[in-house]
Amino acid sequence: LLALAAAMSACGQKQDIAAVPLEIDRSTSCELDGMLLADYPGPKAQIHYADAEHPAFFCDTVELFNTLLAGEQVRAVRAVHVQDMGKADWNEPKGHWIDAKTASYVLGSKREGSMGPTIASFATRADAENFAREYGGRVLGFGDVTLDMVDLRGGALHDSQM
Repeated sequence: LLALAAAMSACGQKQDIAAVPLEIDRSTSCELDGMLLADYPGPKAQIHYADAEHPAFFCDTVELFNTLLAGEQVRAVRAVHVQDMGKADWNEPKGHWIDAKTASYVLGSKREGSMGPTIASFATRADAENFAREYGGRVLGFGDVTLDMVDLRGGALHDSQM
């Protein structure tokens, strides 16, 4: 393995090491609209792109999924992190970053994030199911979220079957 790593370095290729989530501070702003993340409730997200030193932050998981699912997304992604709302304070979420691809999500709950209706993120399906029982919505995996569920033009989460 060491020989392979050395060979890859010698060829000028970067190793694809999963990026470590960074914490937000009072100046961290949203990639899409410049909103300060610390000023708003609900789960936040970050994407670590292969071609960027610092992650792109999102003040809401709806914005995250829209960015990842939109056809315009062509940048290579090293890692995606969301907050575990089973542990983070909903009104002032800090820390508790988890791998977005292994998280469970609740779509269509009564809890709102920075942009209104949001998709709550959880490290465990049990926490997501408990949240859905209390606040409504349905539990989904990362791959179950579709672009029509995250329309940023006002259609976000307006699923008539909820």
